[in-house]
Amino acid sequence: MERRLLERNKVSTTVYLSVPGGRYHRCRARNLSAMGVFLEIKALGLPAGTVVNLVFAVNLGETIRLHRRKAVLAHVSERGAGLMMQGRSQLRPSA
Repeated sequence: MERRLLERNKVSTTVYLSVPGGRYHRCRARNLSAMGVFLEIKALGLPAGTVVNLVFAVNLGETIRLHRRKAVLAHVSERGAGLMMQGRSQLRPSA
């Protein structure tokens, strides 16, 4: 039975992961939804619950667009790590 709130889509894109203040590690996203992502990544020694920074490199032909998100490590296995995206702050319209 599926436990996710939103269906994940299969992808193969480059993602850079870092612990705040740490260096970035290059990895591959294998499935993605608005609320979560599974990354193929070697063991970094990070426990579940760790907040990380993610940078998605999205290829748009001649342009590569970077999307930055914060996420929490939900689970870690020998295959990689499942992460849950943290909520984004809402932009307030200027008065």
